[in-house]
Amino acid sequence: MGFGSYDESEQQEQTVDEDDGESVNVHEHDHQGSVEVEDADSEQLLDQLQEIKEE
Repeated sequence: MGFGSYDESEQQEQTVDEDDGESVNVHEHDHQGSVEVEDADSEQLLDQLQEIKEE
């Protein structure tokens, strides 16, 4: 087989099962909260991030 060739038998009889009974919940990992930072330097932001991680 050369570059870009394929076996046509693999392209026959392809079926797609569109109704597999499972769905994706796009809101499964939604998070609620707020962050308020005014005129903070990077060290203050890193401290706040560390506090959030510890919670």
